This record gives sequence, structure tokens and C-alpha cells, in this order.
Amino acid sequence: MRSKTFRETYREDIRIFQTIWVRFWFVIFAVLLLSLPLWADPYIIYMVNISGIAVIAAIGLNILTGLTGQISLGHAAFVALGAYTSAILASRYEFPFWLAIPIGGISAAFFGILLGFPCLRLKGLYLAMATMSFGVVVEYGVTHWESVTMGVRGISVPSPSLFGYSLGDPNRFFYVTILLVSLLTLTAKNISRSRIGRSFIAIRDRDVAAEVIGVNLTRYKVMAFAISSFYGGIAGGLYSYVTTYLHPENFTLLLSIEYIAMIIVGGLGSILGSIIGAVFLTVMPDIIKGVADFLGRQLPFMQGLYDEEWNVAAFGLLIMIFLIAEPSGLSGIWTRIKTSFRNWPFTY
Repeated sequence: MRSKTFRETYREDIRIFQTIWVRFWFVIFAVLLLSLPLWADPYIIYMVNISGIAVIAAIGLNILTGLTGQISLGHAAFVALGAYTSAILASRYEFPFWLAIPIGGISAAFFGILLGFPCLRLKGLYLAMATMSFGVVVEYGVTHWESVTMGVRGISVPSPSLFGYSLGDPNRFFYVTILLVSLLTLTAKNISRSRIGRSFIAIRDRDVAAEVIGVNLTRYKVMAFAISSFYGGIAGGLYSYVTTYLHPENFTLLLSIEYIAMIIVGGLGSILGSIIGAVFLTVMPDIIKGVADFLGRQLPFMQGLYDEEWNVAAFGLLIMIFLIAEPSGLSGIWTRIKTSFRNWPFTY
């Protein structure tokens, strides 16, 4: 008896769109997403842009932590490197955005490689402390190297344009964000299905066994750092153009923790999980604020109790809940739901 999850070939097993219905719903989703600027509120467009940036950064971190098993608490540093590189090139040297953003990603990847080599023999808590220290160094640098980063005064980023056509309007830049998110998501999915991705997973599961069967640990660990930091740099470059202003307080340790929360809540090692987790935790502060305002209207003694610290507490609580109760994250829950509907009325 078929359980409706049977695959006959490896090509069929790694296919992105498993059924025609998946393709159908993806097309519906794409049409609705691309038509969003025509009917949605400007704040929704802004949140979609911010969510897209978070998706790119979360996918990069998931490649390093979820696929390769290298814990990083300094991902915000690579986002900052990409953001400041793009902002400096655009504001001082008048680089076009389509050149400044990739250069920001390349600069972040360069520092990712520099960090990857000394971290080759580090694991677990030691690796987490090393990457966190790197993040602290970068945060200190962008704060005090005022001749380059303008320090606490921040950097204003000029409006992007393409062939003389201004993209400063969030509704127009929305399509740039969606294009980059789509390209980088597809690239990450293909990486995970390739020899590189399988090597990453082998290192994550048992690095000694991976080395025995021929996986070059030095090459693939440094490659994971480079790819992850490149994604972070691209996200930072996009962030500089979406917000049009950079300040060191935007890239603290809390941002790295938020990215960790995104991949844990979404699902470690899952590209879909990175997307779900990034979107969920990006809109979660608005949800918390909305609930707090509603309770404040209904219960007078709760008025004015909402504080930004609630978001930090919520991130920590979600990380604990998912690590204990649902290690596979939201993507694992979604997979079980799909399997239940596919196998109904059977329970296996």
C-alpha cells in the first residue's frame, strides 16, 4: 500500500516542487506577493522589505549553523560590514546600488573567511564565544572609527536609482528586495542539494567520520563561513537602502540573538524554516504591541505596561520552548501537517 510519500528516483526526491499542486499554490502566492504594492498599506510594504532582509540573513546563518553545525553569535557583525560597506560606497563614492550591495556581500565574505580559519578547531561554546567576540569588535569599530563610519552620528544613504529611474519609493524598491530574496533562496536550496550541502551536513553530524570519507574539513568549514557571511553582507546592503540611515545601535549582540531565534523557531537546517522563522519573528514585535494595546484598553491597570524589553523576553522564551518542545521548529510542524493530510485517513 502506498503511503503517498513514495519516491522512485533521487531526482524526484530532491525536486523543489514535488507535485503540481505545490506549483499551483506557489504561483498564486507569487502573484499576490508581486501585486502587493498595488493595494497594500505602505507600512506593510516596509515590513515585507524588512522581512525579506531578515530572510536573507537567516538563510545565511542557517547554512553555517543549521547545515554545518558551526554555532555563530556574531552574524550581526557581517550584516553590519555589508551595510556600512554599501553605505560608504553609495554616499561617498556614488556607487550604484546594484554594485554597492554585492560589494558589501563580498567584503563580509572576506571577513568571514578571515574568521573561519582561526575557528577551524573550535566547537560548541568556544566557537560561540569566538564569533561573539568578533561581533563585539565590529560593533566597537563602527562606533569609534568615526573617520570612516561617522560613529554615533550615523550614515545617510542616498536613494537608489536604476538607469535614471528612482527607486527611493519603498513600493519600487520592494521588487529589488523580492528579486534578491528569490535568487538567494534558490541558490541556498541548490547548495543544500549539492555535494557542498551534503558535505556541510556530514560535518554537522560527525566531522571525524566526514573527514575519513574524504570531506576536506578546512575547505568546507571556511566555505560555510564565507557563504554565510556573504548572505549577511547582502542583507546588510539591502538594509542600508531600505532604512536610508545606519547607526551602530542597529547591529548589536541582540540582533545576532534574533537571528539565532529565527533559525531555531523556523527550523535548523531548513531553508523553508529560515523563511518562516524570519517572517514570524520580524512581525512578532508588532503582534506583541497590538496585544498589549488591546489588553490595555480592556484592562485599565495594564495600560502603559508595554516595553521594548518584552521583545527580548519573547525571543528568549520562544527559543526555550522550541528547543525543548519542538526542536524541528515551525517547518517541522508544517511538514507533519502536510504528511497528515497526505496520508489521511491513515495515521502513518
